[in-house]
Amino acid sequence: MNSTPLLAPSQTTLLRVFIPFAIGYFFSYLYRVVNAVIAPNLVADLGLGPADLGLLTSTYFLTFAAFQLPLGVLLDRFGSRKAEASLLLFAAVGAFIFATADSVPGLIVGRALIGFGVSSCLMAAFTAFVTWFPRERLPLVNGIQVAVGGLGALTGTTPVEAALQITDWRMVFTLLAVLTLGVAAAIYFVVPERRSEGSGATLKEQVRGIGTVYKSPVFWRIAPWSVTSQATFMAIQTLWAGPWLRDVAGYDRMAMAEGLLLIAAAMVAGFALIGALAARLSRSGIKPLYVSVCGMGSFMVIQGLILLHITSLTLPLWILFGFFGSAGVLNYAILSQSFPANLAGRVNTGLNVMVFVVAFGGQWGIGEIINLWPVLPDGRYAPVSYQAGFGVMLGLQVLSVIWFILAGLRIGHKTVP
Repeated sequence: MNSTPLLAPSQTTLLRVFIPFAIGYFFSYLYRVVNAVIAPNLVADLGLGPADLGLLTSTYFLTFAAFQLPLGVLLDRFGSRKAEASLLLFAAVGAFIFATADSVPGLIVGRALIGFGVSSCLMAAFTAFVTWFPRERLPLVNGIQVAVGGLGALTGTTPVEAALQITDWRMVFTLLAVLTLGVAAAIYFVVPERRSEGSGATLKEQVRGIGTVYKSPVFWRIAPWSVTSQATFMAIQTLWAGPWLRDVAGYDRMAMAEGLLLIAAAMVAGFALIGALAARLSRSGIKPLYVSVCGMGSFMVIQGLILLHITSLTLPLWILFGFFGSAGVLNYAILSQSFPANLAGRVNTGLNVMVFVVAFGGQWGIGEIINLWPVLPDGRYAPVSYQAGFGVMLGLQVLSVIWFILAGLRIGHKTVP
């Protein structure tokens, strides 16, 4: 189990830890969602179809996921500060390549480097927080961290759409490249160093720690539902929510961007409020896992209602989609508290690699499913194609709930925080 640091750091030190990592995750999420707004520009400039758009955008998730297990070892061995600062340099290069690309392969390379470069932004923060913050504050601190990332999602909606009225998407990504370099410098020079108790372990021992995580029944009870819930939210919110608002609800570009802004705002509120609720209830003896389960269950109900295409309830349902879609993030803190502190990086990245692999497959897969229906005469994708694509993702969550219940009956509940 985690242990509280022997010497409590000052508030100034905690801010030096929290703020740079929070800014890093802000840009990570901005990169993640920005394609939902610039998608019409990419389609117009390069003639992309839905499958191409899904593959291009989801490449971020693939490279992000591919580095998660090595990242866990790097975080526990070298520390969050050095790992994230170094990787953000690749994100900056990727943003510049994306800004200058004039073909689909060029865009894919840029997007891939961005995903690789920001792959540590959340996990590095979570791992550092385990080292610096008391255990009982982790759900709240993690919630605030992802809420700041949600502000990046907000910035990637209406503000980006407004910027596109002044300049083009290429200049937007050039500016992002420059700002990302600044964030990398801030993390390296501002964040203090504090090594975990496992930082002196050999590389072989640290790799073996990945096996320890993946052999845990507690991990495998929680992971499938957490993975399918978060992956569904990412796949839809970062790309397909925008086209849905356009094609099913009939929104124009500005209304679509405003809708995405509300979804992102609801997500920010969800990250902050659900994390705070879990922290408060835990002091009363109610486990954070119960809060996560209620949140992810509510998220599934909202998805079912969205599948019905009740356009009169479009905004309320999508706002709730954003709010409850954030609930699965609680499971990072829950699982971190189920293992020794020196395994924190590998626990978080062990879960994260699965989330992003499924998000990649889900985002691309939804595009392939939508592509099965012919484009309508007015250029819209068929509404029924969204029902099919989103329905597959909901079905995966239903299966994971069944697994969660059966695994809980087998291993019991006492080992889960």
